[in-house]
Amino acid sequence: MAILNEICDYLQKGRMPKVKELVNQALSDGIDAKDILEQGLLSGMSIVGEKFKNNEVFVPEVLVAARAMNAGVAILRPYLVKEGVESKGTVVIGTVKGDLHDIGKNLVKMMMEGRGLKVVDLGTDVSPEAFVAAAKENNAGIICCSALLTTTMGEMKNVVDLVKAENLPIKVMIGGAPVTESFRNSIGADIYTPDAATAAEVALQQFVA
Repeated sequence: MAILNEICDYLQKGRMPKVKELVNQALSDGIDAKDILEQGLLSGMSIVGEKFKNNEVFVPEVLVAARAMNAGVAILRPYLVKEGVESKGTVVIGTVKGDLHDIGKNLVKMMMEGRGLKVVDLGTDVSPEAFVAAAKENNAGIICCSALLTTTMGEMKNVVDLVKAENLPIKVMIGGAPVTESFRNSIGADIYTPDAATAAEVALQQFVA
């Protein structure tokens, strides 16, 4: 449908007023909110994520695209609730205890939302207990831990240990500049991804698999 392609295109350019206008127009044309979400907003954000991964666009472009997407989703939300559209899965995200960096975490959050996931953002300096409590409260399938400091990476192991101690069916995903696949292996976390776009892709796979 032409209008959905337009929404997709304008979202990639970060044209928030135009995205809002077209979302409202599509609704008044009788197009399902779910279709507008998936074929317009999420498909646009997915392209932005892919380009970001390939270094074709950078953080500022991602931020304006995400802002346009969030504005469109805000218009659709009441319609989606009425149509009974469920999110594809829930992820709890935060920067680990002792670490106040949040740029990477915020990018991952936006990419995950761009894939149709519900993201509960706990912010920075999050204790293992807070991660696990939020995951249980929100029925989350993944806890996503970010760290930028090598001194705080050990907190990720504490999150993994607590999830295992409570025998929870929750996967722990880790990421951040100093984090590696071998570190993931050493602490027993489930998933490591090197960038925000891949994190969103892999997270979605856990729910649709």
